[in-house]
Parts: sequence; C-alpha cells; structure tokens
Amino acid sequence: MRPLQISPETALKLSEKLGVPLEHLMHMPQHILLQKLAELAKDENPGDGGKEGSE
Repeated sequence: MRPLQISPETALKLSEKLGVPLEHLMHMPQHILLQKLAELAKDENPGDGGKEGSE
C-alpha cells in the first residue's frame, strides 16, 4: 500500500486533529481516513443538521 499523497503540513495538521501518530496516518487506508474525517466534521458541527445553504 502506498503512503497517502498529502503534503507534510496537511499530514501534521491531520495527525494532531485526529490524535493519531504521523506514521500511522501516512499508512492509513484512504477509506478509513475519510471515515475519521467525516466523524471529526460531525463532532465539530453537531447543531448543523446537514442543512447547507439554508438562509
């Protein structure tokens, strides 16, 4: 499996945000990373309700 194709700066920020070691992040399967990012986004915006663009 290839390491993720992301910049070093992005890798550091994701590692800190997700609370995983940088080495684990770089070798994490892409679908797992996307799942963790979705969970993180949901936790950061709990009152959003999935309604984008409603004014």
